Amino acid sequence: MRPTDASLDAHTAAPTFAAGPLRVDADRFLTALRGLAQIGCDPQGGITRLGLSAEESRAREFLEDLAAKAGLATDIDPAGNLLIRRADADPRLPVLMFGSHIDTVRQGGWLDGAYGVVAALEALTVLLETGVTIDGFEPVAVGFANEEGALVQHPFWGSRAMAGLLDADAEKAVDRAGRPAKDYLPAAGGDPERLAEAAWPAGRIAAFLELHIEQGPVLERLGLDIGVVDGIVGRTIFACEVSGEQQHAGTTPMRDRRDALVGAAHLVAKVESLATALGACSTATVGFMDVSPNTVNTIPGVVRLNAEIRDTDTTRIQRSERLLASMAEQVAQVSHVDVDLRVCDRSAPVLTDPGLRGVIANAAESLGLSWQAMPSGAGHDAQVIAALAPVGMIFVPSKDGVSHAPGEDSDVRALVAGADVLVTALAALLGGGSPESDLEKTREDLASIACRRLEGRVGA
Repeated sequence: MRPTDASLDAHTAAPTFAAGPLRVDADRFLTALRGLAQIGCDPQGGITRLGLSAEESRAREFLEDLAAKAGLATDIDPAGNLLIRRADADPRLPVLMFGSHIDTVRQGGWLDGAYGVVAALEALTVLLETGVTIDGFEPVAVGFANEEGALVQHPFWGSRAMAGLLDADAEKAVDRAGRPAKDYLPAAGGDPERLAEAAWPAGRIAAFLELHIEQGPVLERLGLDIGVVDGIVGRTIFACEVSGEQQHAGTTPMRDRRDALVGAAHLVAKVESLATALGACSTATVGFMDVSPNTVNTIPGVVRLNAEIRDTDTTRIQRSERLLASMAEQVAQVSHVDVDLRVCDRSAPVLTDPGLRGVIANAAESLGLSWQAMPSGAGHDAQVIAALAPVGMIFVPSKDGVSHAPGEDSDVRALVAGADVLVTALAALLGGGSPESDLEKTREDLASIACRRLEGRVGA
């Protein structure tokens, strides 16, 4: 059923295609997804499978084994990304890529990222089993490394390496203990000396699709099956150090104190106010804080924290950055501390491709599923790959909107439905429709964009 909000129709018409809907093997798919969830299962709750960790490597090996059993070929690039192809893949064809990330946050859920990777593997398996015509594009499933950055911090994303967006400082990205990314890569199957080789040339990827849980409550509250993502939120991450003076907690008069934690507390409240009282951005969060010396009878001397702001509008993000810088100066003056605030990562908002949105919507309708156009409030690998190719995203409902937590879950019927939409959309893009159809125009547009980018032509 079509949404009552006609926002998607204003951008794209859902094309028709002749192949009809496809369906995944639900038992095989769910068994694989549950098997992956055992890797990194945290005794304290949830899944802890941090990017570039031993658990992420075990997950790659698990997926490689499943791919081999399905007769598929696998490869790990220098950044630790897992690539899954047909055994007889045609290297001359532009790639239709689909997948998500393998890693999790600490004590995260079993579906974030993992759902899209396992669904991609299952979709590629079904495409081969059903003999879908491979015409014009080569299907490649991907499991990206370190999207969450929960161990080795941003900006070292596997998808950024693929997009050629790693800057000179990326190899210096470290974990909380100061161990650099290059020390982790060899065990993850990567190669820090060959990172540049992980980058794909513009035009090599014709399109990218990512299936993901919504990570929010919208679809469940509306009783809808599928979200067709029309845009992905942008994000700015800040690193901040608040410096005061470490002193005895009992003998230092209150008026003489330069308490770093008090200053940090004021700054945390200021961050929240950006999205609440001021309404300058969609969300604003402080999610990490480290207090030194962190003892009960000592006034804190140094506090390090990370803050982030998100919005779908670049102008609003930029304004929020300026406001936070001004707020940091105010906190420093009022709390008699020093505040060093700097931007450590930025990702711009991204619009998904109208043609791909139409293909996804039509796939949902062909399967009898309800859908609605909606933005993504979380960042995704698709947002990064958009620097290389047109992207599309499929959402399925999250129970109670919970994500990045042990309680993250989705109904198994929703998980299967989303995978069915993915494989049906892929079959449409690979096999095409009648020469006069909107779908064939979408395929031609994707191929044309890929060609122009490969040739480096202006306007691509």
